[in-house]
Amino acid sequence: MARIAGIDLPENKKVLIALTYIYGIGRSLSTKILDKANVDPNTKMSNLSEDELGRIRAVIDNSVVVEGDLRKQIQLDIKRLMEIQSYRGLRHRKSLPVRGQRTHTNARTRKGPRRATIAKKKAPGKK
Repeated sequence: MARIAGIDLPENKKVLIALTYIYGIGRSLSTKILDKANVDPNTKMSNLSEDELGRIRAVIDNSVVVEGDLRKQIQLDIKRLMEIQSYRGLRHRKSLPVRGQRTHTNARTRKGPRRATIAKKKAPGKK
């Protein structure tokens, strides 16, 4: 298996798709990386030479933030938003949707399971 940015990429897939297994790389960025590295996107991972793998690694290392560094950067951005008490930061802190979705119904993924309402005891009837 080819190992790029600490991730084992699948051998049986095309290079264009295999690069998307790396956190922070999607289809369009994968295409740009392969253009810079002069590698055919339709080549299977198992058919890549060591030279081509080296060129892909070099492009990713030099121009793209991926995996752990990207996750750390995102967490720091969220922490900064919460510290400056922006609207988005407050939504993160309250575990509510951040991007304007409705919460009257829906938003169960972000809010968690429904809390059961406690039934009130009935007052004893007068006889």
